[in-house]
Amino acid sequence: MEFIVWVVHLLVAATVVGLVLLQHGKGADMGAAFGSGSSGSLFGASGSANFLSRMTAALATLFFATSLGLTYFSSLKTTGKEARPVPTAPVQAPVAPVAPVNVDKSGAIPK
Repeated sequence: MEFIVWVVHLLVAATVVGLVLLQHGKGADMGAAFGSGSSGSLFGASGSANFLSRMTAALATLFFATSLGLTYFSSLKTTGKEARPVPTAPVQAPVAPVAPVNVDKSGAIPK
């Protein structure tokens, strides 16, 4: 089930990106006034904007729902990787005994 939600999530994400790129920005209205608009398109002058914006909103809602579904599936997983490590006492290296060194009054080591 989780795999299906992943596939739908990725397809919806790619489609939302495509729909957003197809939409005209606010600056495109000035170009439409001079005859370069989409008045002869399949949806009419303003029909394509309404269709694309409604499809984008619907797919954004579906993207949100699949995101919540994936979060739910993620919360159900329990593996040993998340377990806390067992604390252990620190290991110290053994100290070898050292013979005492005679130091004279000047602080030099006699030979």
